Amino acid sequence: MKATIIGLLFLFVTSTTFGQNKNVKDETKTTTTTIKDSKGEKTYVKKENTREVQNIELKEQDPKNINMDMKASPVNVKTTTTITNPDGSTRTVDIDRSSHYLLNGKKYNVSLDSKGYRILSEDKKEEAFLRKTSTNNFIYRNKNKIAIGYFDVEGNLILETYDPNTDSITYEKYDVSK
Repeated sequence: MKATIIGLLFLFVTSTTFGQNKNVKDETKTTTTTIKDSKGEKTYVKKENTREVQNIELKEQDPKNINMDMKASPVNVKTTTTITNPDGSTRTVDIDRSSHYLLNGKKYNVSLDSKGYRILSEDKKEEAFLRKTSTNNFIYRNKNKIAIGYFDVEGNLILETYDPNTDSITYEKYDVSK
């Protein structure tokens, strides 16, 4: 019995002495937004978590040296955004596309809301909604039209609208402001 306990203790101590083979850096940024309107006050909490993972690799493995130089290796960065709505529900966003966009000389603000994005004009008037579909596109809806939207590789918002009169698709491009 004594030998078993000593054996297990030895196994436990030696297994925890191995070095870590990854550098991990976690950073969380929390933004709280309070919106006051005629319906009352709503508070949204946005948590953006950035995790950087880098495998540790040595330049030369010389058993005689204790301190060895590290070889440069790629860093994998993963960012997740979690939104907490006023009703307490939460959702996770892969890529936050909130930004300012330009269309026909007018500036628009695209920001996260409880179910997707909302598009506001410069005077903070609500212009439209974007709701995510299962195919990673968005349904765009305002008073006058419904369209399909997506973000291109440069981050611009592209809207595709079907015109039944001409039986064609029209494109609108909201240019991201940098």
